[in-house]
Amino acid sequence: MKGPTMRQPARRQSGFTLAELMVSVALGLMIIAGMTTLFVNNNNAQAALETASRQVENGRYAMQLMGTDLRNAGFYAEFDPTVLPAPATVPDACSVDMDEVKASLKLHVQGVDNASATALACLDDIAAGTDILVVRHANTCIAGAEDCEAVADGGPFLQASLCDNVSELNSGNPDTFFAVGTDAAALPLTRRDCETAAALRRLQVHIYYIAANNEEGDGIPTLKRAELRSDGEAAFRIVPLVEGIQNMQLEYGMDTDADGAADSYATDPATFNGCALAACAITNWSNVLATRVSLLARNTVPTAGHTDTKTYQLGYLSDGTANTVAAANDGFKRHVFQSLVNLPNPTGRKAP
Repeated sequence: MKGPTMRQPARRQSGFTLAELMVSVALGLMIIAGMTTLFVNNNNAQAALETASRQVENGRYAMQLMGTDLRNAGFYAEFDPTVLPAPATVPDACSVDMDEVKASLKLHVQGVDNASATALACLDDIAAGTDILVVRHANTCIAGAEDCEAVADGGPFLQASLCDNVSELNSGNPDTFFAVGTDAAALPLTRRDCETAAALRRLQVHIYYIAANNEEGDGIPTLKRAELRSDGEAAFRIVPLVEGIQNMQLEYGMDTDADGAADSYATDPATFNGCALAACAITNWSNVLATRVSLLARNTVPTAGHTDTKTYQLGYLSDGTANTVAAANDGFKRHVFQSLVNLPNPTGRKAP
């Protein structure tokens, strides 16, 4: 017979008190706030780093593009432009008339100092007070060759004669030593056999300038290039190159004593040393053997909490004083890129 069973005392069920719940919620919110702050700070730091890296990359890329083009300035393949007579007037950089383009080849570079918003008719949205650079040369590859644009893609084209006969090189007229035109089939010059058509190279006239906007109204300053093309009708085509390039200032090194070296620098060769006549301006431009390029690159977006109070120096003025850009006092970070580019083609023709 079983004896009486002992009843186990009931366990007391208890949960968190209100005070404990409030403390745990408060601790959780503090942890979440800390993690959120860390996440936001890391994101901001990463975004700032990417923006700064993009600015440096853009500045270097812009300098590389311009430097490569300048080093090709005055390259006209087998044609030596030193035989050309000086044009009667300073060439219109925006001209699409092939006779005028042909006459301008003696000036391998040309420019506008402190341009106005309407300095050149073929450009639009020019950032006032910045410089404009014109570079002329032939393409280094023959049109239609491997890795080079086809003749059918359009010109204009440069053709240099290699035939020494009375109608070409032996004519005594430099105008017959080379030809420039938009119709490849109509260019008449020949190779050494005086029968086979001479090679065609695309003639490149590039105009570099700073536009106030990349796309209309976006407020992003951009390095752009106007390119002379003739895929039907000769015209300048505007090509955006690098965003965030806010200013461009140029100094031109001229050979004033015919020793094959740049010895005088000026922001505007056309007015250097009291030059006032067209003949003087043309002589100075044709004697440019080096170009010092100064670019001011700006972030494309402002940096939170940053105010740019710096003054930037973009080279020198013709009188030797610093060419400075005043502080913008805005939220954009900026950096100056500078390079002295020697022009080997005109230098090689002048070297004693």
